[in-house]
Amino acid sequence: MYLFPLLAVVIWAGNSLVNKLSADVIAPEAISFYRWAFALLVLTPVLLPGVWRRRAMIRPQLGKLAVLAALGMVLNQSLAYFAAATTSATNMALITSLVPVISLLLAVPLLGARLSKLALLGAFISFGGLLFMLGKGNLSGLATSVVPGDLLLLLAAVVYALYGLLLKRWSLQLPTWDLLYMQILIAVVLLSPLLLIASDISISQASLPLIAYAGICASILAPWAWIRAIALLGTERTAIFMNLMPVFTAVLASTLLDEQLGVPHYVGGALVLTGVSLVQYRARRPGVELKAQAG
Repeated sequence: MYLFPLLAVVIWAGNSLVNKLSADVIAPEAISFYRWAFALLVLTPVLLPGVWRRRAMIRPQLGKLAVLAALGMVLNQSLAYFAAATTSATNMALITSLVPVISLLLAVPLLGARLSKLALLGAFISFGGLLFMLGKGNLSGLATSVVPGDLLLLLAAVVYALYGLLLKRWSLQLPTWDLLYMQILIAVVLLSPLLLIASDISISQASLPLIAYAGICASILAPWAWIRAIALLGTERTAIFMNLMPVFTAVLASTLLDEQLGVPHYVGGALVLTGVSLVQYRARRPGVELKAQAG
């Protein structure tokens, strides 16, 4: 049963490499659209009949589904593709791993959550590790070390954290695959105008495998494995496996992309994962962690 969360995490780690590789072979506007269009093409024959039968249930949720699609599939993914031009796959994975910490901080105004001292400590350690890594071990030179891609990824992490919190707050009463399909469908519609400003919308022999990986493996196979893992292991035990994604990404990036890992990556990455683990540990303790308040 542990193969399901491991499979999902390895696929998502590989997708960080796909993001990086795509920067040299296809415009970010184009792959942002083609990824979800490809996934929609594959899922439609399987899911559309059921979605159509439940259209009366789905229709009242279209506004919220549009917001979720705009955050989780349009902004988050598009920012990652634009960021890939100036940052590394390893940085992409480490910054993305901050999503649980950012979610914790955003939960205060959005869900009325209360932060424990251990959670705040975890957040402080995580962001300290990120700054250490981005500054290449020299915090005084941080301003010159940070590249635009790092900032775009940090924004993408904030967007995805907001997506997760809204998904939890709204708790849409739809089947999981209907929820995923409708977001993909809306994302394709929202991303269509990007093709008008893309420098090149052609699909080359080099970009097709990247689009296929992102559209099938990262957008369909990995979510399926993750859903299966949650069904078998529960949400809390499954979530722990996400901490392995930066590790897998770093190994793959150094092996396949020849990215050089230095002391700042090891130290900063360890601090980031330590902080995230503290936050997740606190969140797993019932009655002690963030407690959502009514209103």
